[in-house]
Amino acid sequence: MLWFEDGKFAHFDPVAKATYYRDEQGVMAFGAKLREVRLKKGYSQERLANEAGLPPSQISRIETGVINTSLSHICLIARILKVKPRDLMDFELS
Repeated sequence: MLWFEDGKFAHFDPVAKATYYRDEQGVMAFGAKLREVRLKKGYSQERLANEAGLPPSQISRIETGVINTSLSHICLIARILKVKPRDLMDFELS
């Protein structure tokens, strides 16, 4: 079951009986920042995905805000791009 509350996306997991909060603005801002850093470092989505052991489509989905990636993947991507995880999180939210 999916619904919107106050412009925020939430997902109810009937198995876990919990609501999953998704910060749409934050997910989109992270994706844009990842794309910016990746391009500055000269990586294609395919190269980054290959070095991370991820499907190339996953990098695209992260950068376009389709998926909310994990902290583990953020750390992995930061290591590959030779940046600090905080460099990928350097964006403003309103």
